[in-house]
Amino acid sequence: MGLILLIIIWLITFASTYFFVAKTWWLPVGASAAAASIDHHFTTTFILMGVVFVAAQVALGYLVWSYRDRGTASKVAYSHGNTSLEIVWTVLTTVLFVGMNLASSSIWASERFRAAEANSVQVEVTGMQFAWYFRYPGPDGKFGATKPELEDASAGGEAALGLDMKDPASKDDVVTGTMVVPVNREIEVILRAHDVIHSFFIPTMRFKQDAVPGLAIHMHFTPIQTGEYEILCAELCGLGHYKMHGMLKVVSQEEFDKWLAAREAEKQ
Repeated sequence: MGLILLIIIWLITFASTYFFVAKTWWLPVGASAAAASIDHHFTTTFILMGVVFVAAQVALGYLVWSYRDRGTASKVAYSHGNTSLEIVWTVLTTVLFVGMNLASSSIWASERFRAAEANSVQVEVTGMQFAWYFRYPGPDGKFGATKPELEDASAGGEAALGLDMKDPASKDDVVTGTMVVPVNREIEVILRAHDVIHSFFIPTMRFKQDAVPGLAIHMHFTPIQTGEYEILCAELCGLGHYKMHGMLKVVSQEEFDKWLAAREAEKQ
């Protein structure tokens, strides 16, 4: 029985390790300026944790084999453990855990705590069951006021956000169901939620952040490759959570300017 358990433990260990080494389960190609740093830290984490995982499972299989039932009765020897060994592995675990957090903190903070660049493109992203809405401030560079009593999710667009058209700053705001941004330019995202907690997730941009009702969360990222990328909600937000997705279109600066001008012209 001990041999069978050893084979099962080692088989599962090495088979699962192969899938990660071969990268059959992996992240999509990164398309943002921060993707390379995030992927490097991600890979480092997998290597370090992989070594610990394989070592522990190999040792487990060996112990199962070594202490198998040999069919002979013997007196049980009890042990209270090795205090020095427990201190060593506790310290190593702490160093590894704290060290990995410190190594990734600058990457995490750079998109959250550093102020966005002065020429960044502002996009207000609002999540509501079960859609994403994207608002651009227009030529005046200001977002118009919104009022909860004006919100009508069934109407979509400006009405869904409760845009107050009496506010002069609201008249040139552009609201769309697709997020369009220029390549190689920082995008400042202002995250909001109208009902429950949502999570704005763009896998290719390595960008993920909860949208919380009552909060306006400022973050930023820089796309470095044109194309169309899926936007997901990574927080279970209700029965329609599975269909809450959108599209991010990264285009040239010229294409973005033309697109935004066309949307503004439609409002006049």
